[in-house]
Amino acid sequence: MAHSGASALFPIFFFACSTHSFGQTPAPKIIFTEDNPDFLELDPFGGVSLFSKSAAETFVHGGTAGGRAAYNFAKHFSIEADYNFMVNNVHTSVTRAFGDQINSFSIDPVYNFASRGSRLRPYITAGVGPSWFSPAKAERAALAVNTSTVFAFNYGGGVKFHLSPHLGLRFDARGSFSPNPTFGLADIPKAHLNGFQSTLGLVFYFRRAHVAAPPTAVAAPKPTLQPLNLGEITGASGQLCQGRVFTLHATTTDPAGHSLAYSWKVNGASVGSNNPDLSFTPNNAGDFQFEVEVSDVADASRVVRVGPKTLAVQDYVLPKISGVTASPNVINITSDAPTGRTAILAADVASSTCGGNLTYKWTVSEGTLTNAAGPSAVFDTASLSFEPGLGQTKTITATVTATDETGHSASQSATLTVNYPALYKRLPDVIFAKNSARVNNCGKRILIEQAAPQAGAAFDIVLVGHISQDEQAALDQRRLLSAAAVLTGGHRLCASLDISQVRICRAGKDQITAFDPGLCGTSNIRATPERRGATVSDADKARRVEVYLVPKGSSILPPAAQNTGPAPADIVKLLGCPQ
Repeated sequence: MAHSGASALFPIFFFACSTHSFGQTPAPKIIFTEDNPDFLELDPFGGVSLFSKSAAETFVHGGTAGGRAAYNFAKHFSIEADYNFMVNNVHTSVTRAFGDQINSFSIDPVYNFASRGSRLRPYITAGVGPSWFSPAKAERAALAVNTSTVFAFNYGGGVKFHLSPHLGLRFDARGSFSPNPTFGLADIPKAHLNGFQSTLGLVFYFRRAHVAAPPTAVAAPKPTLQPLNLGEITGASGQLCQGRVFTLHATTTDPAGHSLAYSWKVNGASVGSNNPDLSFTPNNAGDFQFEVEVSDVADASRVVRVGPKTLAVQDYVLPKISGVTASPNVINITSDAPTGRTAILAADVASSTCGGNLTYKWTVSEGTLTNAAGPSAVFDTASLSFEPGLGQTKTITATVTATDETGHSASQSATLTVNYPALYKRLPDVIFAKNSARVNNCGKRILIEQAAPQAGAAFDIVLVGHISQDEQAALDQRRLLSAAAVLTGGHRLCASLDISQVRICRAGKDQITAFDPGLCGTSNIRATPERRGATVSDADKARRVEVYLVPKGSSILPPAAQNTGPAPADIVKLLGCPQ
């Protein structure tokens, strides 16, 4: 059939829910005691049985009859056994027709919207059980059909109405859902079958055994209770501080064991809640008076007043920093220790008792710190940045912030000085062709355009000469003299430095300093013209002169230039301005 069991049940559910006491007038009560006959119910019924249609088979509308037995084990809940017998003949898609008898059994829990003993009891239910679809005996062999057994789920509801203490009426509407019975026929596909029943029946109520009410006891005279024990206010020992919570406790007890009510007051004003403990946070310093009224919850005339108890609260004082020091407060970076020098930072901080323990945080304007969360920290110069070649002084600001347990803090700073000496500055290496001491155009640009303009009154120029493993032994000296001549030759193609500003050092085949060739470089192939940006081969790199700018009077020299001496003025002068 086109409609389902669920749609047919909607009016029943609406009626059942509307009679329940969801904020509405409760269902009328039958005037019986709790032992009225609602504990066991027997319900014979009859009605109609309908099933949905499918393309393969159709069940003819029929009738049903059966019975139910219910046990009401609680005011709203019961368990029910249900049996019904239905006759719904069958038509199949191949025009076979045969009689069909259905036997169905289920166990169903039931929820009753009205309590046990009500005259009108709407309900809802759902359950599961087996159903046997049995063709008529005479047609089984003729049509080759068999009995089909399926498990069906049923759901629905209805209403029961007391006509008398032992008899009532019951209307029930219920849907079912089960696999489709195939009767052993191949042309009936496996699918699902929806059904609907509407039944009307009688309800027979059976009473449980009556239990006589016990005789009414004569009330004993109310005993005279002892007064409450006075007790005292305890807790909150030691130093009490403004803004810090503390707890008090009332020790009052009742010999009768009754529940007690508590009403606290501080300086005459009500505080806290109905509790023997009071948590209190003073917002100012001074004396505070605490008292509590304790009463019997069952008899308000039994009351005692405990206190007053006076407590002194101390004032809060902010953290105070009396001094911040750096030891040493002047750090001189020297050639033997150019980095990694340290100083100890310390703070003298005082906190009041009410402030509690202190925490610390150190910061510096530049440099690194260790133990930055302690009362003293270590400052390290390792991360300071200085411009090479120039003497510099940096002033470092060190700041400490001390915070107490209340979150209040104080800060103070100190300064220390870091002196950085003038150090040498390296320029690109001048690269030479194999077995040659000629300074090419790239090398001249390094010497004339970079080294000579920066020398002046502040710097001398130190040259360190090298040769490769397969070159002549004295070639490093010739390269040094050629480079010195380019710096001092005075011709328009050379610089005009005084020879006293040029110092030289022969390194020979020693290559302890990393290569740093100029951008234009050179080549062993004579036919290749020299130009800015020409590449430098690995073999070229060892044939070089290192170029340094060293501050005048500085004792800090490059690693490869420890045996530096003045350039020989007479020889350099003879070379003139090399071409």
